[in-house]
Parts: sequence; C-alpha cells; structure tokens
Amino acid sequence: MQNQNITLSLPKTVLRKIKLLAAKRQSSVSRLLTRAAEKMLEEETEYDAAHKRQRALLEIGFNLGFRKTASRDDLHDR
Repeated sequence: MQNQNITLSLPKTVLRKIKLLAAKRQSSVSRLLTRAAEKMLEEETEYDAAHKRQRALLEIGFNLGFRKTASRDDLHDR
C-alpha cells in the first residue's frame, strides 16, 4: 500500500499526549493515528452492515405469536 503525507493541525496539548502515548506503545505518531483511523473505518463498516441487516429484518417483520381472533368492530360492539 502506498502512503501519502498530509498536514494535520492539532492542539499542542493533544499532540503532546499523542506523542507520549506513541512512545509508551513503542510506536510512531503516524502509526498510532493510522491504526486509530483504520479502527474507526472498520467500526463504521461493521455498523453499516449491522444496520442493513436490522432494516431487512424489520421489513420482513416478526411473528410475535398473535392471532387475529376478532375484528375491531366485534370487540367494541355495544
């Protein structure tokens, strides 16, 4: 995979914390941010797939075991 450089502007406090975290994990800031972005994209893809599955189930509907025994008019006949 080919990499491309970007310019990223972060608050100094955030950048300092990211550098410390990268050092703690024996990684580079670039690799740390790449992994975070990849994880975010993976979660989004998984969410979209789950959402599509659930929408398909809603379209089909669920059998809750109810049977129509009488019409509304019959139930409310006075």
